[in-house]
Amino acid sequence: MPRKPTSVSKFKSEAEEADWYTTPKGRAQTQREFARALRAGTLERSPRLNLARTDPKLLERLMEQAKQNATRAISLRIPIADLERAKQIAEKSGVGYQAVLKRAIRDGLKKAG
Repeated sequence: MPRKPTSVSKFKSEAEEADWYTTPKGRAQTQREFARALRAGTLERSPRLNLARTDPKLLERLMEQAKQNATRAISLRIPIADLERAKQIAEKSGVGYQAVLKRAIRDGLKKAG
């Protein structure tokens, strides 16, 4: 299903616009626009900046690096026994149970392939 375009309202000042782009909705809009321009080959540098044009392959590599550090909230059903075990491990190690689950998933994915 195609996504509805996000409308960016008119801002009263540059500071108000900058604040909007720091919100999750603003960051998501920027990522969508960047990815769309990257796919279309229409990335352009800002006329105000005196920078050399960036290689599209470098931009793709930077996007992949950013994805490795980015997170997305999901809903996942797991057995209660596994959740309780994760909470026990978390209590012993002094971290949150979600961190324990993330580490277990990451380790399992590395092991799987």
